[in-house]
Order: sequence, then C-alpha cells, then structure tokens
Amino acid sequence: MKKLIPFIILAILIASCKSYNTNQTIDNGNSSALVDNDTVSISSDETDYEIIIIEPGFNSWLASTARPEGYYSQEWLESRNILLVQAWNQRNLQPHTYNPDLYQLRIDYDVNTDYGYEVNYKLYNYFVYFQLKYKQQLTSFQPRI
Repeated sequence: MKKLIPFIILAILIASCKSYNTNQTIDNGNSSALVDNDTVSISSDETDYEIIIIEPGFNSWLASTARPEGYYSQEWLESRNILLVQAWNQRNLQPHTYNPDLYQLRIDYDVNTDYGYEVNYKLYNYFVYFQLKYKQQLTSFQPRI
C-alpha cells in the first residue's frame, strides 16, 4: 500500500492593495476538512501579505521546538527564505525527480517585498519543520533548531 503523505498546503496570498477597510475571508464551504490545530495563518495589519500553513503537527512543533520569535533578525530570515524558496520552487518544477506530493505548490516570494517579521519567521520555520519531518535538504544549510 502506498504511503499516504499528509496533505500539505503552503501558500502566500498577496492582496493587490490596501484599498479595503474590512477583513476579507475565504470561505470554500469546506471548513470541516481542516483541523484548527493543524492550521497556522499569519496576517498583518501593516502589510497585505498572508501565509497559511496547513500541516499536521506544525503548530505544536512551532510552539514547542522552534526558536522563539526575535531569535533571528528579519534580514537573516529573509536571506534564508530566498534560498529556501528558490530550492522549493526548483523541486516543484521537477515532479519526475522530486516527490510531487511534497512540493505541490509554487511559492511566490518576491525578494524586493517586505513581508514583515512574522511572515518570514513562520515561513522559515515551516521550511525547517518540513526538512526534518520529510528528511529533505533544500539547501546546503542544515536545518537549525
């Protein structure tokens, strides 16, 4: 029996501008398919960027194992995320070489955009968690915890 890999969704949703005054929500009518403890959503009033991570166990790993917020500088997180996103997207483009169940979605990460500390922190820690859990090495850097 083929091993079923947990459903992974990693997406960065980028709003086009701050011309709205109310919070926008996405409701697909499929809320029962997700478990609250397995979903991490980060958005900021200061920026129009949001990251949603749906990964079993990530939320508890983030709270118990990851370095605390403030441990890394935003510049350090951004420099690592640039490399990690590039490696992720390369693997996403090669489904015959890399498991397409692991690299389902492309990550849109613009190096010229300030996503803020929280988005960079959660994205970096997702990459660390992903590499440790699935025994993948995206770059030459060892995952740091």
